Amino acid sequence: MLTGNDALRIRTKLVVTVFVLIFAGLWGRLYYVQVSRHAELYAKARKQYTATRTTTSKRGEIFDINGNLLVGNIPCDDIIADPSITAKDPKKCCELAKLLAARLKLDYAVVHAKLNRKTRTFTDKSGKKITHEVRYAVIARQVPLKVAEKLKQVIYPGNKETGKAGKKSKGFKGIFFNETHKRYYPKGELLANILGFTNVDRGEVVPVLGIESSFNKQISSSKGEVKFERSRDGHPLVYGEKEQVKGHDGWDIYLTVSEPLQAIVEEELEKLWVEWKPRAAYAVMADPYSGNILAVAQRPSFNPNDRRKMDSDSWRSRISSDTFDPGSAMKPVAVSGAIDAGVVTPDTRFDCERGHWVYAGKVLHDAHPLGILTTREIIQKSSNIGTAKIAVEMGKARLNRTLRAFGFGSRTGIQLRHETRGLFKQPEDWDGLSITRFPIGQGISCSPLQLVRAYCGLANRGKIPKLRLIDRIKIPGKDREIKMWIEPPKSIYRNPATWKTMIDMMVLVTREGGTATKAAISGYDVAGKTGTSQKFINGEFSHSKYFATFIGFVPAYQPAFVLLVTADEPKGATYGGTVAAPTFRRIAQRTLRYLDVKPDPALLNKGK
Repeated sequence: MLTGNDALRIRTKLVVTVFVLIFAGLWGRLYYVQVSRHAELYAKARKQYTATRTTTSKRGEIFDINGNLLVGNIPCDDIIADPSITAKDPKKCCELAKLLAARLKLDYAVVHAKLNRKTRTFTDKSGKKITHEVRYAVIARQVPLKVAEKLKQVIYPGNKETGKAGKKSKGFKGIFFNETHKRYYPKGELLANILGFTNVDRGEVVPVLGIESSFNKQISSSKGEVKFERSRDGHPLVYGEKEQVKGHDGWDIYLTVSEPLQAIVEEELEKLWVEWKPRAAYAVMADPYSGNILAVAQRPSFNPNDRRKMDSDSWRSRISSDTFDPGSAMKPVAVSGAIDAGVVTPDTRFDCERGHWVYAGKVLHDAHPLGILTTREIIQKSSNIGTAKIAVEMGKARLNRTLRAFGFGSRTGIQLRHETRGLFKQPEDWDGLSITRFPIGQGISCSPLQLVRAYCGLANRGKIPKLRLIDRIKIPGKDREIKMWIEPPKSIYRNPATWKTMIDMMVLVTREGGTATKAAISGYDVAGKTGTSQKFINGEFSHSKYFATFIGFVPAYQPAFVLLVTADEPKGATYGGTVAAPTFRRIAQRTLRYLDVKPDPALLNKGK
């Protein structure tokens, strides 16, 4: 039988054992929570009092060759809400929605729904429905800084650094302002079709066309992240820890285009657009030695800062994607092959049949009845029949080699997407008429850039350069530039005298008796050629719709530039010498003055 002391000892042992077991259990639980699940629970706890803010770096900017800004960035703010905070107080949520809708000109119902949406439910791949707490809702993107700053004064409960309440503050919580940038085109329509533009989809920049698209990889910036400790109302704590991953700015692109020359071309093309009301028009200026594109404009065009009236017809790049039959502008190219091979000389005579010649069962006409003409007169007066007879003398193989050597049927390699090859059939696909139609620019189509490249060859003594649109790329923060390679031009002529012979004949086109006297410039030799080509519609050549073209270079024997001007379906006139040549002259005169290319005193004395 147990004594009182024995019972006491047993009870004491039991109590001690229980306490030991409880303590061991608590210690085990504490170890499990503090050690085994430390990382997991710390992450969950930290999630409650930390937030992540995305920071955006600048997209690369685009400049002309001299560093004039063509595409830049304007600082602005994205306004973001944390619905887990804004939805807690229904009254405050309504007030905040009204404020944001009024200041940002948004629909109140849409804003309120975003602020009040606490959870989001979706179905995963297995079909299971999952509900998540909503912590991020975009209220507005790219809000101008002035508007954002005024909103901050009302929304923020005080200065985040001093903690002092602002006089206008209404104590709203859960609203954040993320610094970002908006794409800006300071020159409006200037070069718009080449520069392109961007859209923003769910916060991501989406390039649409032009340089913005072709060089998107280089221009794009990378995003950064800032993780910070926050207060209950969602604002960063001054004394809290921060983690930051820096983004980087995009690369800057420098074009070969010169802004002053671009402005000249734009202004003069606009005059043609207003006067002749064509369906479309374009002008391209290039350096025949380097292949640099100095200026390029088209109509219709658009202002990338104002998208309200923009459509695909106005913003696509016609100079690289459109094709047209060059018409008589092809004649000097074809004839140069005959001259270089010795098939004809400038004095070789051909009967132009009084404007009516039957070949392979089809009639070929001249615009005016012409008789016996020399080769130089065929170019000067733009005889279809005379050129076709020269091509027949050349033969199919030589004509094909000549046109392909000048780049027809192949892309120029310009740094723009969706460039066309044009249409130039392989010799095995030629029909009986091809040898007489291709040399006069019928049945063969090209882009404006392809024709400019060919004329760079005529201007540069038979040496074809590769066209260039990008001069250099600059990497921000590294003080480093990547200069784009200038490829050596390809020589076409075998006879060293061919280039001068061809220019001598092409100069006659702009002198008395030629088809483009309206392209002549006092004091300068102007070499060039008109082109009036029928449009091919529904399987046949139209007799009412034409391309009117003039392309040339000046000064003829030491060209400062090659310039193409084309109008698609001009109204009131159809000839290139009437529609396009005057615009060529005005652009060329202003350009020569800007480049300080002096006139030839000998030509001035002769009244030429």
